[in-house]
Amino acid sequence: MLAAIQTLVGQTAVISGYVLDEQQQPLASVNISSDGIGTTTGANGFYLLEIVADKKVTITFSHIGHEDVVLKDIILNTNETFEFNPVMATKNIQIAEVEVSPTGKRDVQGVTTIPPEIVRKIPGVNAGVENLLKLLPGVSFNNELSTQYNVRGGNFDENLVYVNGIEVYRPFLIRSAQQEGFSFVNSSMVENVDFSAGGFQAKYGDKLSSVLDITYKIPTSFSIEAEGSFLGASATMETISKKKDFTTLTGMRYRNNSLLINSQQTETNVVPIFFDVQTYLTKQLTKNFKLSFLGNLSINNYKNEPIVRQTNFGTISEPRALVVFYEGQEQNRYETQLGALKADLVVNNDLKLSFTSSIYHALEEEFTDLIAAYELGSVETNLGSENLGEVTESRGVGSQFNRARNQLDALIFNLSHKGVLKKGNSIWEYGVRYSHEDFRDRLNEAEFLDSAGFLIRPPNGEFINNEPEEPFEAPILPFEGSRATNFVKTNRLSGFFQFDKQAQWGKHTIYYNLGIRAQYWRLSGEGFESNQQFLISPRAQFAIKPSWKNDVLFRLAVGSYQQPPFYRELRNIQGQVNPEVEAQKSLHIVAGNEYSFSLFDRPFTLISEGYYKELDNVNTYTVEDVRIRYRADNVSRAYAYGFDFRLNGALIPGAESWLSLGYLETKENIDNRGYISRPTDQRLKLGLLFQDYMPTIPNMKLYVNLVYNTGVPGGSPNNEDPYEFQNRLRDYRRADLGISYIFADRTSVFKKGHWLNNFKELDIGLEIFNAFNNQNSITNTWVRDVDTQRQFAIPNFLTPRLLNLKLHMRF
Repeated sequence: MLAAIQTLVGQTAVISGYVLDEQQQPLASVNISSDGIGTTTGANGFYLLEIVADKKVTITFSHIGHEDVVLKDIILNTNETFEFNPVMATKNIQIAEVEVSPTGKRDVQGVTTIPPEIVRKIPGVNAGVENLLKLLPGVSFNNELSTQYNVRGGNFDENLVYVNGIEVYRPFLIRSAQQEGFSFVNSSMVENVDFSAGGFQAKYGDKLSSVLDITYKIPTSFSIEAEGSFLGASATMETISKKKDFTTLTGMRYRNNSLLINSQQTETNVVPIFFDVQTYLTKQLTKNFKLSFLGNLSINNYKNEPIVRQTNFGTISEPRALVVFYEGQEQNRYETQLGALKADLVVNNDLKLSFTSSIYHALEEEFTDLIAAYELGSVETNLGSENLGEVTESRGVGSQFNRARNQLDALIFNLSHKGVLKKGNSIWEYGVRYSHEDFRDRLNEAEFLDSAGFLIRPPNGEFINNEPEEPFEAPILPFEGSRATNFVKTNRLSGFFQFDKQAQWGKHTIYYNLGIRAQYWRLSGEGFESNQQFLISPRAQFAIKPSWKNDVLFRLAVGSYQQPPFYRELRNIQGQVNPEVEAQKSLHIVAGNEYSFSLFDRPFTLISEGYYKELDNVNTYTVEDVRIRYRADNVSRAYAYGFDFRLNGALIPGAESWLSLGYLETKENIDNRGYISRPTDQRLKLGLLFQDYMPTIPNMKLYVNLVYNTGVPGGSPNNEDPYEFQNRLRDYRRADLGISYIFADRTSVFKKGHWLNNFKELDIGLEIFNAFNNQNSITNTWVRDVDTQRQFAIPNFLTPRLLNLKLHMRF
C-alpha cells in the first residue's frame, strides 16, 4: 500500500504573458527559466510560469537569434498573477527590475485592491466580494442577508459596479434582503478586485459614492471547480484551446435561503430559489486583436407563505410583544439577462483601443396578497408562570391587508469606446458612451387597516365622518397605496478625458491626474413633458512619495461628482414619475496617506484617509429593509465627513489580515428646516479580517470576519415627517467564523495512484454564522394601534447563530 507523500514547496505566484519580437510578432519556443524551473512559449507566444512568492527571483527569457530578456529581482505576493509581455530584441540585453511589496502594490490612485483568494475564503451568509467590502472602513450595511452596501454616507444607488468594464445593475423592485439571492459578481470567476470609496478618476462613471471594478480571469489551463453547502451549490469550468487563443470561463450557481429565513422569528413556508449562469469567452483573433463576450442569466423565484410571528421588544421593566397571524402569500420573480461583446485592439506598444456593446434586460414581478392579524401587548415575565413569554394584556389589536400587483420591464442598451495612449511616464485616456434606458412599470399596491370591521381611512383624507348622525358614503380607500403606470425612456451621451503623469520633483516622486467628465441626458415618456440636462464634472488627484527613510505616500483628490436620476430616483412614494428631477451633485475632498513598516519582522501598511463631501440638489429618501423610496425632488442639501483607517499585513506568510476603523457623520437639510441625520448616518465602524492556521496542523485554517457598526436612524414610516423619527436602531455586532481543513492545494504533491492525486484543490470547512448569537435588526416594522393610530416601531431581527458545512474541490 502506497503511503501519501505530501511535499510543501512553499507559497507560489504565477507570471504569464506573450513574448513578441520587434515586429510585434509572437515568438514560439522561447525558453523561460528561473531557479531551476522553466517553461516555453506556445505557437502564439503565450507562456505561464509558477515561481516562489514573497522572495526575490530572477527570470530569464532566451531564444535563438535574440538577446536575452532578464526580469531581475521580482517579488510577487502569494497566489498573485503577474502579466509581463517582453519584446525580444536582436541586439542589447534588456534588464527590468520589478519589486512588489509583500503587503500589496502601492496604488497612488486611492484604489483598494483585494486579493481574490481572500474573497473566496472569508465566511459569510453572502460570501463574496460584497461580504469583504463591508470589512473596509467607510463601507457598511447592517444586514448580512443583503449584498448591498453604503459608502461614506451614500446609499445603494450611488455605487458603480463594473465587470470587465461593463456596468451592471441591482434589482429594481426587491424590497427585502431575503428576496435578493445572488449579487451579479461570481467570486469563483474573479481575477482582480479594485474598489474606491470616493475621489475616483474621471474615467469612472457618474455616481456619487464609490466604484467597484471587477475583472474576470482568463483561463490558462483546463479545470473544474465545485462547491456545495447547506445554502446551495456552484460549479465553474475553465477551458483553453490547444493554440491558447480561445478560452471559456463558465460558472453556475444555485442557492436556497431556507436555512436563513426559517431561523428568523416568522414561521413560514418559504421556497427561496435563486439560480444564475455566467460565461466569459475570449478569442485572440490576431496578436493585436481580441474579442470577448460576457453573458449572464439570473432567475430569482421567491415564494413565501408566512404563518405566525412573535417579536418580543421593549425594556426589562416594560416588555412588549407583537404577535402576528398571517393568511395569504407572496409570489415574486426577478429575471435578468445580460449580454456584452468587447473588442480590444492593440495598435502598438503605446496605443490600445476598446469597443464595447451591452444589453441588459430585467423582468420583475411582485404579486402579494397577505392578511396580518396582529396583537400588541404586555409579556408575561414570571418565571414560574405557565404563560411565560406569552402576551397577557392586549394594548391594541388590528389587522392589515397588503396587496401588490407590481410589474417592471427594463431594457438598457450601452455602446462605448475607450482609448489609452502611453508616452513615457504619461498616460492619456478618453472614452465616449451612449446609453438608452427603456422602463415600463406598473405599480399597484395598497395597505388596508381595520379593527372590528371598520376600515381606517388615510390620515390625509378630506372626508368628514359624522356617523352615526349622518351616513358616511365616501369610497373605501387604503390607508397607504400607490398606483401608477409609467413608460419612461432616457438617452444618455457621456464622455471623459484624463491625463496622468509620474515624474520626479527633486528627489521625490510625484503623480498627478487631471480629468473631466461630461454627460448630456434626456428624459421622455408618456404623460409628461421631456426634460434634459448637461453636466460637466472636473476631477483631479495628486500624490507624492517623499525621498524619506520611512516608506510613506501622501494623496489628495478633489472632484465634482454628479449623478443624473435613474428610473428609481424619478419615482416618488406614490409611484408617480417627476420629470423635473435633476442630477444630485457632490464635491469630494479626500486626503490620505500610506505608511509601510515592519512589525515583528513582518510587513504592515497603515492606510489613513479623511474626507468631506458637500451635496446639493439632494433627492431625499426613506429605507425599509433594502427598499429605497425617493421623494423625487431636489429640495435638500447634505454633507458627509469622516476618517478611515486600515492596518493590514501578513500575520502569517501568505495570509493577509486587516483591522479597519471608520468614523462618519452625514446629515441633510430638507426644505431649509434644519439638519437631521440621513438614513445612512453610521457613526462608528470597526471591521476585522483575520486568517490563521494551527502550527501543529498547518493544513487547518481559521478565518474570522468581525463587524461592529453603531446604529443608524430607524427611518420614518411612509407619509410621516422624518424630523419626528430620529431614533436609532441598535448597534450591529456580528462575527462569522470559518474553519477548514485543506487536503490538497497548489503546494501539494502526491504520488500517482493516491486518492488525492487528481485534485488540484480539496478542502472541507465548517462555518459558524453570528458566532456570538447577537440579536441584530435592520429596520423597524411600523404597526399601528387602531384605537389611537399611534405607530410602534417593532424591530425586524436578523439571523441568529447558524452552522454551515462547506465542501470545495478543484480538478
